[in-house]
Amino acid sequence: MTPQDHAIAAADLLLAETSGEQIGLLSVRHPEMGMDDAYAVQNAIFRAKLEAGQRVIGWKIGLTSKAMQYALNIDIPDSGILFDDMLFETGATVPKGRFIQPRIEAEIAFVMKAPLGGADVSRADVIAATDYVTPSLEILDTRILRADPETGQTRSVFDTISDNAANAGIVLGRERHAVEAHDLRWVGAITSRNGEVEETGLGAGVLNDPVESVVWLARRMAQYGQSIAPGQVILSGSFIRPIECPSGSEIHADFGAFGRVDIRFD
Repeated sequence: MTPQDHAIAAADLLLAETSGEQIGLLSVRHPEMGMDDAYAVQNAIFRAKLEAGQRVIGWKIGLTSKAMQYALNIDIPDSGILFDDMLFETGATVPKGRFIQPRIEAEIAFVMKAPLGGADVSRADVIAATDYVTPSLEILDTRILRADPETGQTRSVFDTISDNAANAGIVLGRERHAVEAHDLRWVGAITSRNGEVEETGLGAGVLNDPVESVVWLARRMAQYGQSIAPGQVILSGSFIRPIECPSGSEIHADFGAFGRVDIRFD
């Protein structure tokens, strides 16, 4: 893909976000696209949103579970960017029409107190830079069709990364914990929709330890000249499959002693 291709794809995705009309698969439009192309499209979206006055509040890590990596035939996670208009308070209601096909995932969020960056970031560095951890939900959406209507080809990891790793929103719990107060591998959630349990999972599903997920992110960002800033939120990756959230969905994620998070979709 050329820089002009990246810019056009980013503009199409931004229009899809505002219009609610999904675009076709970029991997069909550009069968030659690769990982660097996908992040170049995402970076073009990043620049456009900054120019529009939006502010970066953090980063998300996706595809951290083996099941999702096998499904997309990859062996590494991906990442996306969190903007200030994506943040919802726990217990809030998402207005009807805000998203196209919203889904949610349960995650452990890290809130940073110190900068973090470099190709040699370690586990100890992540722990030292973390202010606190908190329960969270990620709201996913897709501005790209899930499958090509003509060929039946499904979205590739390049489509997902281009689409800001499918990120659309973040819901943080009220509870704050020191990063070493809990064994995050054993922190889990019972996630329900409209009173019925849909998914359960443990933090160990995230690269065996959510701290290692943040290590991966910091090292990956260093490859692109980026770093994590103080105050930013890091969604460390989901340990449940995505749950569809059609209109009227009420989501409750019970993290036990770690806390709870709720969100409703009008």
